[in-house]
Amino acid sequence: VVAIIAGSAIGVVAGSRLALKTRDLITDVLGLITILAAASAIIPMFSKEFSSALPKGWTLLSILASLLIGGLIGSALKLEDRLEHLGQNLRRRFGAHHEGTFVEGFVSSSLLFVIGPLAILGSISDGMGTGIDQLSLKSILDFFAAIAFAASLGWGVAASAIPVGIYQGIWTLIGFLLGNVLAQYQIDAMTIVGGLLLLSIGLRLLKIKEVAVGNLLPALAVAPIFVYVLHALIG
Repeated sequence: VVAIIAGSAIGVVAGSRLALKTRDLITDVLGLITILAAASAIIPMFSKEFSSALPKGWTLLSILASLLIGGLIGSALKLEDRLEHLGQNLRRRFGAHHEGTFVEGFVSSSLLFVIGPLAILGSISDGMGTGIDQLSLKSILDFFAAIAFAASLGWGVAASAIPVGIYQGIWTLIGFLLGNVLAQYQIDAMTIVGGLLLLSIGLRLLKIKEVAVGNLLPALAVAPIFVYVLHALIG
């Protein structure tokens, strides 16, 4: 949380000195880097460990089913609208201009910072008392990402520290109460789904396609449950 706020402050100060075309270029670069991160996150789908944990032919179908189920849940709960509404409320509280990029910065960076194995693994490891190495690494990555995002998207990036703190705090509590709750193939499933959500964020940043990523967030929770059921079938 501190790394995101500090990085955002630096980014806003630097961004105010940049021309509009330069800030747009930075956003495009962020979109490309986000897509690159998405490609890296999808790699476990092709691993022997992940495929061997599922029934034959279900490697891709498990991810498809997780996204469809998660998307239906998210749409029913109107998560995308709720995220945007939260961003608008925070924008007014921060006194940001309506025509600015506060909501875009809040939504995009919130999703980017919470998606990925480090947010979950690092928080669980911290909760179990086995060290904060993974959280430290994530903090460094988030710090530099916040600088880049805030230079283009403004204070909305700093506001993303709120959902990030809540999300990682929940996983820390899970780690404290339940210990190691996920098997590796379940973490792989979450990582793959997260990679596809990152790809959607990249497409939004590049203004190629406006995907309602917020509505797909439940897929992160559906994925480990769905693959666990499939794994039990071959057990």
